[in-house]
Amino acid sequence: MVIEQDKVVAFHYRLRDEGGEVVEHSYDHPPVVYLHGHQNMLPGLERALEGHRPGDSFSVTLPPEQAYGLLRENMVQRISFKQLANGGRKGSYRPGMIVRVKTDLGPQEVTVVKVGLKSLDVDTNHPLAGKTVTFAVEVVEVRGATPEELSHGHAHGTGGHQH
Repeated sequence: MVIEQDKVVAFHYRLRDEGGEVVEHSYDHPPVVYLHGHQNMLPGLERALEGHRPGDSFSVTLPPEQAYGLLRENMVQRISFKQLANGGRKGSYRPGMIVRVKTDLGPQEVTVVKVGLKSLDVDTNHPLAGKTVTFAVEVVEVRGATPEELSHGHAHGTGGHQH
């Protein structure tokens, strides 16, 4: 089955930064699962997956606009340690570290800019914003979406959204 609108896709990936360093991969976990054509994936990666089949492997290099977005100015915020996703435990934080904070939309990764006694200054841009990235992708499975998945706009089950 080919990847197209309304198909549920499972894939593994390796993500490399501009220097070629692997910054993330999915091989220690179940494959990533998403509903194709419903804006549940980076725009450039979703376009690159279109037309592929299970067993296909390919690489795609994406500019910031098609990946994690452009670097936006004035995105530094001061947060208390209580807003950290690790329960607010103070630790050995230092500028440049990636930490997770609690938000209304769930945990979000931010970059530490400055460490204070009771708070952190963090950059809320995605850590890969403004960077060209390369995905090495291995398509594992493609299937038709269920009516429930289509009505919800996302994949369900292992690797997808759990209700």
